[in-house]
Amino acid sequence: MSLRDLARRTGVSHAAPAYHFGDKAGLPTAIAADGFRRLAASLREAYASSGSFLEAGVAYVRFAVSNKAHFEVMFRPELYRPDDPEVVRARPATRPLLYGLLAGGPEPDPDELRAGVAAWSLVHGLATLWLMGPPDRARDDPADVSEGCVRRATDA
Repeated sequence: MSLRDLARRTGVSHAAPAYHFGDKAGLPTAIAADGFRRLAASLREAYASSGSFLEAGVAYVRFAVSNKAHFEVMFRPELYRPDDPEVVRARPATRPLLYGLLAGGPEPDPDELRAGVAAWSLVHGLATLWLMGPPDRARDDPADVSEGCVRRATDA
């Protein structure tokens, strides 16, 4: 990706992307920050409407499938500036939603944190596999598949 090529493709002056994003890392940095904000909103909405951490996991997979470009950039910090103030503000908003620490205090119980990391790993792995998977998966609904996986994992 080059900012000059981006400008040509979008029909703006070659200086416009540099003005808005500063340099080549500026665009993926903006995409990552926006992605973390969108992900937090999706997870928050799913949890608020259902009260279910399982539904937040389903929303995670749904977000990844619906926002592939954001998702692919967000978890590749070598592509952007992870210390950018917008990323630093946006990323932590997802933490309690990803780890299932919604009711917890300032310091989560270590077992609760491990369980949250395991749950996030499951849905992140499923989302990543879904995005890389074979075309015949298109007949399946990622929300149904993720709900089934998360239910089985929590029943085990």
